[in-house]
Amino acid sequence: MKKKKKVEVNLVVAVNQALMTKKKNQKNKSVVDVENPNRVPPKMKKASAAAPGKQEEKPQLTRKEREEIEKQKARERYQKLHAEGKTDEARADLARLAIIKQQREEAAKKRDEEKKAREAAAAAKQAATSKALGRR
Repeated sequence: MKKKKKVEVNLVVAVNQALMTKKKNQKNKSVVDVENPNRVPPKMKKASAAAPGKQEEKPQLTRKEREEIEKQKARERYQKLHAEGKTDEARADLARLAIIKQQREEAAKKRDEEKKAREAAAAAKQAATSKALGRR
């Protein structure tokens, strides 16, 4: 009977020591391990995805941000085409500017002709006046 008690005591001591070492190994783990059924285990990653240089990915944009960027790019593309004169609006503007330029040139010629005509009339009037007065 003494042997039986001694064996039980040794068994209890061994169990206590095993529990103590297990607790030391599981410092921050809970005593009871509960498996979460919703937990997804981490998948194995490809070597190319784990490359240190390629870890930078583009941030995901919201729909509004993406649409705003697309609008801005479209506006810049249109302005570039407009500056090159490839849009309908640019062609109409250039045609209108050509018409205005032609009208201004014609108006300038007309003013020059009228000015020359006035100068010639003034010179003729002065010549007639000096002739009438007998001056040379």
